[in-house]
Amino acid sequence: EVQLVESGGGLVQPGGSLRLSCAAPGFTASNYAMSWVRQAPGKGLEWVSTINRGDNGRNYADSVKGRFTISRDNAKNTLFLEMNSLKPEDTAVYYCAQAGDWSKRGQGTQVTVSS
Repeated sequence: EVQLVESGGGLVQPGGSLRLSCAAPGFTASNYAMSWVRQAPGKGLEWVSTINRGDNGRNYADSVKGRFTISRDNAKNTLFLEMNSLKPEDTAVYYCAQAGDWSKRGQGTQVTVSS
């Protein structure tokens, strides 16, 4: 069973920053490309970013490009999402997930961007 545990969410003002983490105990995340996806209130899952297994290929949704940075530490089996210049429309529950199979995702961490 895949176990992914997100953390680092919170309440932040517009223009602020947060760093999300995703630990993968008992799951060798380094064997997979990994993604961050999000779900805003009343909406479906939205892809945010993907990083390949070797940490040398990253893709971003247009809505976050230039503001968010995905990274991974395979030695620590951990995925990160650095979020800068946050906007109210970034408010959502953020999940890390196995790329291509979002059913394999954690419980999520809430990010709220509001003044």
